[in-house]
Amino acid sequence: MKRSTKITSIIIIFFLIIAGVIVARTMIGMHFEKKFSKRPPPGIIVTTTQERVFENVISTYGTATPIQTQSFKIEKYEILKPINFNQKVKKGEVIANLKNRKITAQFDGVIGKREFSEDLEVSKSSILINLEDTSYIYCDVDIPEIFVPFIKVGLPVDIKFSGYKNKIYKGEVDSFASRISEDTRALATRIKMDNASGEILPGSFLEISIKYDVRNGLSAPDTSTIVEGENVFIYKVDEKNKVAKTKVTIGDRYLGFVEILDGLNSGDKIVAEGTKKVRPNLTIRPIEKGAKKKQGNSGWGGKKKQKKAEEKKGKFDWLKNIFKKSEKEKK
Repeated sequence: MKRSTKITSIIIIFFLIIAGVIVARTMIGMHFEKKFSKRPPPGIIVTTTQERVFENVISTYGTATPIQTQSFKIEKYEILKPINFNQKVKKGEVIANLKNRKITAQFDGVIGKREFSEDLEVSKSSILINLEDTSYIYCDVDIPEIFVPFIKVGLPVDIKFSGYKNKIYKGEVDSFASRISEDTRALATRIKMDNASGEILPGSFLEISIKYDVRNGLSAPDTSTIVEGENVFIYKVDEKNKVAKTKVTIGDRYLGFVEILDGLNSGDKIVAEGTKKVRPNLTIRPIEKGAKKKQGNSGWGGKKKQKKAEEKKGKFDWLKNIFKKSEKEKK
């Protein structure tokens, strides 16, 4: 009997321990569920889809060439008066006074000089004067044949010059060849730009960006897209701030934005950043992209700081009361 009683007691204690563990785990789970179920929805940066200009670009390079150039070979012994080089002259003005003749400008331009460097003997006795009209600059470039169907006269062009890195000059496609070169498999194309300021000097290295297929299209930030295999998704936010995973068809990417061809409409609210924090059917607290974050005691961190501040105030209130009483007694 004693042995059976011990076994029964052990079994009862064992089941009581198991039951206690189950009850404890259940109570702990309910406690945390109540605590974290009151957690506010996460703040997610959102924006709206809108129309934006998209364009394709052909990037190439070339050398600046003046619109007009005229050269004169002069013997140094013929020069009667010093020539004012790097000076602007008008059409008909005298460029150089020589013993037997005068050289006049056939068009408005700038007088330049170039020595004969190939033959030292000739360089000592002769100079070459250039009259260059730089009011417009030409730049001949080669366009790969894959882009030939898009080249048209009048296409806008952005031009960069290393001397002014932060400045973009405007130009256009002036003309192009009638056939593709068999050697380079490219189409010779001429770019024209206004150079009334004279900032671009002949011979300068120019970076050319030819724009084509310029169009207005629906756009979204490229940080809002989620790529899963061959499919692309964007989280769309409804009126109740609940997100839905929406499949979209995208086009080109340009300056941090992606072109939306299908799946969204203009004005739709979407998740712009922080897509990893979002899941379908989640309710969020939308934060407009670009809006300054409000400083305050919102959220869990703010509430904790506020409680700590109140606790600190409460700890030292009794000291203040003592000082107030002592001051009253003195009076």
